[in-house]
Amino acid sequence: MYQIKNFFDNDDVKVIDSLGAFSVVEYQRDLSVTPQTAMTAYYANQMNVRKKQVVCDIQKSNVTVQAGAMQWTGGNIQMSSGIKGVGDFLGKAISAKVTKESAAKPEYNGYGLLMLEPTYKHIILLDVAEWNGAVVLDDGLFLACDSTLQQKVVARSNVSSAVLGGEGLFNLSLRGEGIAVLESSVPQAELIELELNDDVVKIDGNMAIAWSDSLQFTVEKAGKSLLGSAVSGEGFVNVYKGTGKILMAPTA
Repeated sequence: MYQIKNFFDNDDVKVIDSLGAFSVVEYQRDLSVTPQTAMTAYYANQMNVRKKQVVCDIQKSNVTVQAGAMQWTGGNIQMSSGIKGVGDFLGKAISAKVTKESAAKPEYNGYGLLMLEPTYKHIILLDVAEWNGAVVLDDGLFLACDSTLQQKVVARSNVSSAVLGGEGLFNLSLRGEGIAVLESSVPQAELIELELNDDVVKIDGNMAIAWSDSLQFTVEKAGKSLLGSAVSGEGFVNVYKGTGKILMAPTA
């Protein structure tokens, strides 16, 4: 049996969101400052730039986290590499190379609490079931998820235009039932949700942070020709076609 004191009962620590096994705590004030850093900490707090951490209740679900994200655990919790044999390691190493994610994402099981490293980024909890069971993530957003979710690498439909547009060719897709935890530079309150019903959305830049796996994702010329694209000043745009939804940041 273990006890945690001066954390959940600390008036400086507030649970701002929770879904499934995951809770997001936010420190209302940064008290670990020096006279030299106090002014920066004050104005950061006024602009809602606050330190956050993700707490994982392993009794509710086994979880998979980004490599190096664990800070501490309480209770009888075991960690495994998440790699099942040499073939699985090679596959995940290739996936990591093209998606900029870590090859080995540790899996935690047992009972107790797992605390992830603090961050000043914004934490977004997504229920993959609300994305028709499959969501694609922009590079670098993955922080953690239920281990029930399957991780796959998906490629753009037209490789040549993606290269010309300066965009990546592959993205991480999470499929199944469970919760995904994203680490975003933009707060959830500012994210725009676009719903498509057999339609098209074109975005100039990588502002989409997540989209339905059912959407066809390509990079295309903004105009009908290279000359038209050059004259318009837009060049290449990200194009999403079909039925599904997109979660988009207001700025790149």
